[in-house]
Amino acid sequence: MPLILRKLAELDNYLGQISGYSGVSIEKYRKDWKVQRIVERTLQMMIETCVDIANHVISDSNLRPPSSYADAFVVLKENGIISEKLSINLQKMAKFRNVVVHQYEQVDASVVVLILTRHIQDFERFKKAVLKAIKGIS
Repeated sequence: MPLILRKLAELDNYLGQISGYSGVSIEKYRKDWKVQRIVERTLQMMIETCVDIANHVISDSNLRPPSSYADAFVVLKENGIISEKLSINLQKMAKFRNVVVHQYEQVDASVVVLILTRHIQDFERFKKAVLKAIKGIS
């Protein structure tokens, strides 16, 4: 449990860091390589932190092992830990993370800005769902 709580604190820290970029336009994002690096790397770390948290919850709850980063969020949905909508959004983010890491030249600015403007709150929803779930684990 302490590890999950530390990871949730990391996620909070990243949310605070990226919040200053939540109003960035697609044009500004495309023109400013520094903004691109900061936002993409922070989103990558946020997504990886969520996957780590998901895997710890899965392990601590003796749930089926996920077959991929995205599948970790399917497992949480299957077990009622997160909603279907949140699971779908986090699965998409896990796939986005793979593009950032492995095909960084193909990162779509509109997808990044969409995450910043419409889906950043999914990280907060995930955090709340995990906190609720770990109360039942301990």
